[in-house]
Amino acid sequence: MSRLLPHPLLSVVLLAVWLLLVNSVEPGHIVLGAVLGLLIPQLTHLFWPDRPRIVRPLVLTRFVLVVLWDIVIANINVARLILGPAGRLRPAFITLPLDLRDDFTITLLASTISLTPGTVSADVSHDRKTLLIHSLDVADADEMIRHIKQRYEAPLRESFEC
Repeated sequence: MSRLLPHPLLSVVLLAVWLLLVNSVEPGHIVLGAVLGLLIPQLTHLFWPDRPRIVRPLVLTRFVLVVLWDIVIANINVARLILGPAGRLRPAFITLPLDLRDDFTITLLASTISLTPGTVSADVSHDRKTLLIHSLDVADADEMIRHIKQRYEAPLRESFEC
């Protein structure tokens, strides 16, 4: 079974993303999405040397919902900032100390930060201990670090036990 589905969760996600992209659940699109969901993990499984294990799927589900909510709220906040006076912007680079050590979860955290409008992950240190983040509006860098660690990093550590 692991040979046919080396990454079952990835297969399901690929199918779902395909159906969302084509905005259709017609049988042909379901078949094509399923084929992509089977082939892509089989063709890329050699690039995944350490397969991540989800040990707390409910925490990961809650994490995804929190990220989706934060994306909606950040879009509204960024729109207000951009449409308002330029003097209100307080852009800054901050350095986030990482508790994560696994490359996969660090990548997931960096991607999550970049998905949230107004922030982007700029660099991971060579020793994997810090993440450089640029934010469009930083009132308090320490508060932003606490926010990211609590809302994003802690659930990832719990979900993947790393």
